[in-house]
Amino acid sequence: ERARRVMHFVRLSDLCVGVYDDPLQPVTSDETVSVGGTVTLTCRVAESDNSSLQWSNTAQQTLYFGEKRALRDNRIQLHRSTSTELSITIADVQLSDEGEYTCSIFTMPVRTARATVTVLGVPGKPQISGFENAVPEGGKVTLTCISTGSKPPARLIWYRGDQELEGRLDVVEPVPDDPTYNVSSELTLEVSRSDDNALITCAVDHPSLAPGDKRSEQALRVLYSPEVVISPENNLPREGEKFFLQCLGNGNPEPTTYMWEKKDGELPPLAKVDGAFLRFEMLNKSDNGVYLCQVDNGIGNNQGEYTLLVQDPTAMLTSSGVDHAVIGGVVAVIVFILLCLLIVLGRYLIRHKGTYLTHEAKGSDDAPDADTAIINAEGGHSGAEDKKEYFI
Repeated sequence: ERARRVMHFVRLSDLCVGVYDDPLQPVTSDETVSVGGTVTLTCRVAESDNSSLQWSNTAQQTLYFGEKRALRDNRIQLHRSTSTELSITIADVQLSDEGEYTCSIFTMPVRTARATVTVLGVPGKPQISGFENAVPEGGKVTLTCISTGSKPPARLIWYRGDQELEGRLDVVEPVPDDPTYNVSSELTLEVSRSDDNALITCAVDHPSLAPGDKRSEQALRVLYSPEVVISPENNLPREGEKFFLQCLGNGNPEPTTYMWEKKDGELPPLAKVDGAFLRFEMLNKSDNGVYLCQVDNGIGNNQGEYTLLVQDPTAMLTSSGVDHAVIGGVVAVIVFILLCLLIVLGRYLIRHKGTYLTHEAKGSDDAPDADTAIINAEGGHSGAEDKKEYFI
């Protein structure tokens, strides 16, 4: 049995070697093209014996015999024709063009080679449904994505922003009387307020498309109760001045109701409620206390609080005066030190200059004549230098 297999292998090898060594054997290659694209079919032989090359379609209809067109189809054009090559192009390829094409050379015997053309059905742009109504915080939403007309079946991928999400397995349905498929996928999310306006994307992955070529995206809408913060007009409310507090409610939808109150008491007589604002016409220390703002947006309500502490303007000015006094004292000390340094430096320069002049003149006063005075002055100068070096 083993010997028989070896003999069979040897015979197949001899056959393959014989085919590839035959210079008149046509050689073709399989091609893949998307619907609407253009495919080139090329048939070559190593040598020519002046026999013509021919291309036939899947129905064995002759397309080209050498340079001569045999089938009237303007989509099919001659690309190149030589004694060793016949190339044709098929434009605007359709799914019906898929199949085996045959290249023949009419020698004795006739030699043939086949090329398989695979046509990819381009998937349609995905459609997302499930965004008809906003979703309350903590609720669940199920989104559905559908893409049609793909061949082979496309793959659908979900994203939230740039993060890939895991949806259910794709459902693949063949299209009746058509070699394409419809693909659908579902994604279920439990939403929070951070998902409000988040982009959910459905992208199609298919060999006929570049990454990201076909995708659809929509923003989620999440309903949630407001978060409340009370913002003061400034951080130094002073007695006798105007002042206001603003109630900021961040919710979806926007808050519609604001209610102000003072903890453990009533609102001051000079405090006026103006929607999201509480305005004080003239601050007084009796206004001190904790103020509450309750906000409602129809989904829920929440409240914030702010502790008001009215400052005494006199105390604030005194504190400011002390600060200026400290700064002024520091500046005065620096100026005084600089003046002292200038005085010391001036006295030093004057003293050394006077010493030089005194020693230079010494010895010339008692000289009997001019030459002696010059000699004595030079000697005195030398002595001054000696004395100066000794002093140092």
